[in-house]
Amino acid sequence: EVQLQASGGGLVQTGGSLRLSCAASGFTFDDYTIGWFRQAPGKGREAVSWINSRSRDGSIHYRDSVKGRFTISSDNSKNKVYLQMNSLKPEDTAVYYCAAGNFYDGRQWVGDDDYWGQGTLVTVSS
Repeated sequence: EVQLQASGGGLVQTGGSLRLSCAASGFTFDDYTIGWFRQAPGKGREAVSWINSRSRDGSIHYRDSVKGRFTISSDNSKNKVYLQMNSLKPEDTAVYYCAAGNFYDGRQWVGDDDYWGQGTLVTVSS
C-alpha cells in the first residue's frame, strides 16, 4: 500500500520558517518523481516544488513565487522528502500535500501512477 505522510505544518508569522517532511512507503522511491503541492482557501491546487526521479534526471523544480525562499530535498535512504520554507508570506498559506508519480511535467502528472498524501496546514499570519 502506497503511503505518503506529510507533517510539519503550523502557524508562523510573516518572515518565519517551517520545514515540512514527507515519509513515503509502498513504492520504489528512486523510480518516482516526488513533490509538494498546495491548495489555498478558495483556490486550485498548484505545484510548489518537485524532484524528478533518479532514473530520469533527478532535477529539481520550483514554482516562480517560491524560488529563493523554499528548498526541496530528499533522503533516499529514508524515503523522505523535505520542504524547507523560509521568508514565509501570507500568500503561502495553504494546505500542503506531498505527492508522487511517474513524472510531473509542470502542469500534471504523466503516467499511470500518482499518489497523494493527506495535507498539512501552513498558516502565515501578517
